[in-house]
This record gives sequence, structure tokens and C-alpha cells, in this order.
Amino acid sequence: MNHRHLAILFLACLLLPCRMSEDPRPDNLLFVANQLEHSVLLVDPMSKQLLATVGVDINGHEVAVSPDGRFGYVPIYGNTWVGKPGSNGSTIHVVELRRARAVAVIDLGKEVRPHCAHFGPDGLLYVSAELANAIYIVDTNTRSLVGEIPTGASHTHMFVISPDGQRIYTANNEAGSVSVLNLRARTLLATVPISKRGQRISISPDGRFVFTQDQETPRIVVIDTANNAVVRSISLPRIAFSSIITKDGHWLLANSESGKLFVVDLASGVVAKTFDTPDVPVLPTPGEFALASDGTHAYVSCPQGGTIEILNLKNWKLEEPIRLTKGVDGMAWVPSDIGSAASDAR
Repeated sequence: MNHRHLAILFLACLLLPCRMSEDPRPDNLLFVANQLEHSVLLVDPMSKQLLATVGVDINGHEVAVSPDGRFGYVPIYGNTWVGKPGSNGSTIHVVELRRARAVAVIDLGKEVRPHCAHFGPDGLLYVSAELANAIYIVDTNTRSLVGEIPTGASHTHMFVISPDGQRIYTANNEAGSVSVLNLRARTLLATVPISKRGQRISISPDGRFVFTQDQETPRIVVIDTANNAVVRSISLPRIAFSSIITKDGHWLLANSESGKLFVVDLASGVVAKTFDTPDVPVLPTPGEFALASDGTHAYVSCPQGGTIEILNLKNWKLEEPIRLTKGVDGMAWVPSDIGSAASDAR
């Protein structure tokens, strides 16, 4: 039977229809959370087509993809946003990417609002546990919680892992600080005060600097990772939400609820370019960035516009966006080197 006509089965606890236009290619795909529709998407950024939709619980904001590209992981945060009242998630949903189907649920044991997720150099999955003031550590082979690292601060929402795999830097939203963690020793090394409130975090490709967005003043705070101290701030026309550094380390991209995308020259700290993206009159707030592996394009999710905007980093022009539905948020790349084993169900 033609594969594109096969019905896709899901776990009963994850019921939501799945639509597939064709068997998704195992390379160059974006795995995207849609928090308003309680789903995750497989998107081809080249054709700008939605290939598959998989239902998850309420709500997944962020996603991660296993290093072998076989599985996607969706922390279920709850039906609200950071610092707001609402339900509290306690699970991570597992999606088999090649077949676009939900296959398992990892139970974290208690309601912690799991949010951001990244794989560490040890192959373990690290997940921010917002209500536990910690980073949880998950073994995806046994699909179980195996440890945690305390952040010493409330509302640990997003984090980055240093390029050398030694450190974790967390953005603690309501605490307005950044925590520095020793990944291997699983200990808190330092806490860097930023503001009354902070939002999201990024790191330079060489690991020398960490950047986080002040939510009280329109600036991005720069932390020197050699001494875990603030060394400067970058002024912006509007308060920024998230940021990312280009692969050459030259430019910082930042988005704003005003619908502006700023490009900052990191050498001078000056805003060099500004682009228009869908603004954010109501929640959910702006989305996040994903850089193409060749460094030529930046992808920016816009939950209110239901689009993924595409910025060409060679000619500095916005290309025609990927048009999806409202709620698109966290993104991760499905790697290009998936072997044939990726099609096997676990």
C-alpha cells in the first residue's frame, strides 16, 4: 500500500488526529511545537510544507530531538505561561519522528512545569523543571528521571549548554538572574543577578559570552563566562524576548513583542538592521530562533502570526515565511544523518 495513504496510530492517552502529506524525509526538517493546538509538527523548510501533525498533551512549548534523530521530546508545561496561574505539567511526550507517531510518556513524578530541553554531551536529556527550581536529568533509554541540578532560583525557564559541554546557564525569569551549573558534578556554581525579571538566554559559538534579555529595561545583558560576571549591556529600541548568535559570532538576532526583529553587530553593540515580523498583541509571547546548519538562514517562530519567518543572513532579506497556524513556538532540527534504524519503532 502506498505509504502516504497509511493511517497513523497513536497512544490513546495522546489522542489528536495526525495528518501526513507524505512519509517525511529524515533530513532537514524542523520539529515544531504548537502550544495552542496541543501538537507538534514536522515541517520541511525547503518546500515550506507541513508534513505531519502529532497530538500531545496541554501544552508543549519547547522540543528536543535525540542525537540520532529517531525521537522527538516534548515537555508538557501546562495551560499557561511562566509566572502565570494555571495547570502544571509533569510529563515529557516521546514522538517517533520517522513515522510521526507518539510512542511514550515519561513521567517526572510531580508537577514541575517542564519547559526547555537539550541533550547533553553524555547523551542524557536535560529539562528545565520550573517549579522545582532545578534542571531535571532524564535517561531516554530507560525513559526515567535519573537526577537533577538545583538552580537556586525560581522559575528556571530556559537554558543553554556551553559548547564544551561543561556548563549549563539558566534564565530564571521571575528571579531575574542567571544560574551557572556544573553539568558533570551536577552542582550550582554561581548566580548572576540581572534585573527584576529576565527572559531567555543564548550563548556565543565560542562559549565566551552568555546573553539574556532584561524584561524591565530594553537591553540585552552580556555575561563573561570566564568569571561569571556582567561585562556590558546592549541597548535596544524595545524590550527583547529571545536571542541567538550567528555561527560566525558576528551578529546577535533578537525579537520583540512589538513585532520587530533586531540585528546587532556584536563588535560595536549597535543595532545594524531592523525587520518587521508579526506583532504580539496578546499571549502567547514571541517565539524563538533556529539557525540553519550552514549558517545561511535564521528561522523565527511567530506564535500570533502562525508563521515561521525566514531571514536570509547572506543578503539580509526576509524571505516568504512558512505559513502554519497560530501557536507555533519551540523548534529543533531533525539531523540529516539518520540511519535506516530510524524507521524502526521502539
